[in-house]
Amino acid sequence: MSLLKLSSLGVIFLSTLLLCSADVHHYEFFVREANFTKLCDTTPMLVVNDSYPGPEIRVHRGDTVFVNVHNQGNYGFTIHWHGVKQPRNPWSDGPENVTQCPIRPGTNFTYEVILSDEIGTLWWHAHSDWTRGSVQGAFVILPAEKETYPFPTPDADQTIMLQTWYNDDYKRMIDEAVAAGTTPRQPDAYAINGHLGDTTACNDTIFRMQVNYGSTYLLRIINSAMNEPKFFSIANHTLTLVAQDASYVRRLMTNYIMISPGQTMDVLVVANQNAGRYYMATRPFSDSSAVLIDFITTGLFEYTNSPGGLNASMVTLPALNDTDASNRFLSRIRNTRVPQNPRLNVPVNSRINRRLYIAIAANTLPGCEGPQCVVPNRLAASLNNVSFVFPRTDILQAYYNMSINGVYTEDFPLNPPEFYNFTGSNITNIVGRNATSGTRAVMLNYGDAVEIVFQATEVGGGGGHPLHLHGFSFYWVGTGTGNFNNQTDPRTYNLVDPPLINTVYVPDEGWAAVRFFANNPGVWFMHCHYERHSSWGMDTVFIVRNGKTTKTSMLPPPPGMPRCT
Repeated sequence: MSLLKLSSLGVIFLSTLLLCSADVHHYEFFVREANFTKLCDTTPMLVVNDSYPGPEIRVHRGDTVFVNVHNQGNYGFTIHWHGVKQPRNPWSDGPENVTQCPIRPGTNFTYEVILSDEIGTLWWHAHSDWTRGSVQGAFVILPAEKETYPFPTPDADQTIMLQTWYNDDYKRMIDEAVAAGTTPRQPDAYAINGHLGDTTACNDTIFRMQVNYGSTYLLRIINSAMNEPKFFSIANHTLTLVAQDASYVRRLMTNYIMISPGQTMDVLVVANQNAGRYYMATRPFSDSSAVLIDFITTGLFEYTNSPGGLNASMVTLPALNDTDASNRFLSRIRNTRVPQNPRLNVPVNSRINRRLYIAIAANTLPGCEGPQCVVPNRLAASLNNVSFVFPRTDILQAYYNMSINGVYTEDFPLNPPEFYNFTGSNITNIVGRNATSGTRAVMLNYGDAVEIVFQATEVGGGGGHPLHLHGFSFYWVGTGTGNFNNQTDPRTYNLVDPPLINTVYVPDEGWAAVRFFANNPGVWFMHCHYERHSSWGMDTVFIVRNGKTTKTSMLPPPPGMPRCT
């Protein structure tokens, strides 16, 4: 029997085991405007059930979740279940005009969220314009019945969402920036679970986590920020990373983590210091020429019966531009061969039958139109020089109904249109400075063994990029500096214990390689999880054709899919 067939049987067998005791859960999301007062100002925001962040979904591995989303706002939006593979069910994946049309004001739509082998922490968020800045929440996946953690069971767990705060309307902000052809403004602050901490001048609230001496806590850390990777630490306490992107990793002890937008990390911390209050803190990380606002945002890790005051109040976080600290932490993350993880199944060199080499750039397109346009060439972003254009109808419906004319084409370039010194400083007079626009998809056959090498470029100021693929987890098999060399760099790949993730950080002036089997039929979005870059077109679509059986083919569409207008 072939390796591919064994892989497919393994997935089906695992799914069968999980579904034997799976439960079905129902949630109601009411999405509407609510007022929030921070930084001495009151801002109306689109939120779920009047809360920021929104309600936490808490289920077990292999469960199915139905979420009825009621749009009581003023414009359409969608919801994405970030990191959930949704086997054979792209209809409920959520990216606007990719797998569905927006849920219109005054209507509702019920998502069917199908869990398979995910375990740990994921999250959900809006996937329309910049509305995910306020429409977001945690998606916690506990062990299945009779399943244990691959580490001592924690005494309690706590979700930590690292957020970006704007005293502004998120949709209006990006609409105005796109119309003007410029970048959106910098944030006003950052937040932990909706709290801005005690470093502002407006007596804003600070997040407090109550702990008992001697207890072990599992922190479920989610970077839901719009455009900022984050360092995170707790003063005088050691963190132990145990999971990333809903897959367990080898236990890694560290004083800090670096987590990119879109990523999740599960971290153990033991309350073993003198009773008191200790800062938990986060600050942004940047390896690009676009300088971020360097706020340190604080929370409190607070022992019960604390005598008061702050112990070890000096927070030790890497500097904003400390690329060495970022690389040191990320390079230590490894998969772990525990029975709770999916069987390690990295596509080997001889089996790779679809290779993509994708150059990432922030570049320009011909100028915007209308009275708001202020620049001759509007800012854009691209993958292999193609700046993605969202169609007026959704790609999934067009593909399923075989009505693709005018919606998308099947010719996304598998290599850059021009090879040059991608990471060099002299990047004038090259094709990559000016993008072309289009809705061009990558076509894959069911079961293809895929390798993608993401190459960062210095076009548009350079910097790293968190690339997220819907519908899949992939193995992060390699990373390096400079231009990828397809002769020598694959020799450095980690094919023994690479992390299984859904969002990979491509470093500035470097590259990252991932591998996966295309065993999930459907239409799946891939994009940079910096929201400004995704808005500018740093996106594409992977379409995985059906296999030869019903069990390897897409499910039919559910009733009541939102209609395009």
